[in-house]
Amino acid sequence: MNCLSWKLCVTIMRLVILDNYDLASEWAAKYICNRIIQFKPGQDRYFTLGLPTGSTPLGCYKKLIEYHKNGDLSFKYVKTFNMDEYVGLPRNHPESYHSYMWNNFFKHIDIDPNNAHILDGNAADLQAECDAFEKKIKEAGGIDLFVGGIGPDGHIAFNEPGSSLVSRTRLKTLAMDTILANAKYFDGDLSKVPTMALTVGVGTVMDAREVMILITGAHKAFALYKAIEEGVNHMWTVSAFQQHPRTIFVCDEDATLELRVKTVKYFKGEH
Repeated sequence: MNCLSWKLCVTIMRLVILDNYDLASEWAAKYICNRIIQFKPGQDRYFTLGLPTGSTPLGCYKKLIEYHKNGDLSFKYVKTFNMDEYVGLPRNHPESYHSYMWNNFFKHIDIDPNNAHILDGNAADLQAECDAFEKKIKEAGGIDLFVGGIGPDGHIAFNEPGSSLVSRTRLKTLAMDTILANAKYFDGDLSKVPTMALTVGVGTVMDAREVMILITGAHKAFALYKAIEEGVNHMWTVSAFQQHPRTIFVCDEDATLELRVKTVKYFKGEH
């Protein structure tokens, strides 16, 4: 089944539960594919997509590449804005988010490099870089669909626990939990892991017309519980999206382990 056979239906916060990581990735990719196609982008009408990095979206990116290579999906009239980038890591470093996006996604599709926006963690004036990023989003007409992932502590992008829920793109110091989680990408050497990053704010993502958050694995289960079963809390920044009118949480079974049985049954009945 290709992505064209899926219909779009979202009016409230949804939790979509799939059996495993691969099915969750495929569902998310088909949803993105449909949103772009139904938008009917063109030379004077670009679809604007917010994108994450990390291990969770890799399966989704592989599926989107597959749809592109099959001729079902073009990114010619798509503009992208990435969530974050490390500060001080060379752009061509294998673990920079520039490298991640080009190696895992952009170089395999037909996007114009000028339309793929990633924060510059080596800019001479980091605050000016953040302000310019916000301006570019505004000039693009805002984000149509912002795709995100979360950390085990419930942070979205690098909006660590305690971040303002109305924050904008800015410089952030990374929490030790985040540094420890990212050490696997730097040979397990904490001294090599960047301690600061540029990140979109919670408010930046909340401004998107639609938000889709990917949550997979048992290690994210408590964060998903905090995201949807408890109240909005700046110590779990992903919980802010309870208040967004068009949010979809896409997860696998493992990520639901901390949810109440009735919560899982309710949302499973929705799709």
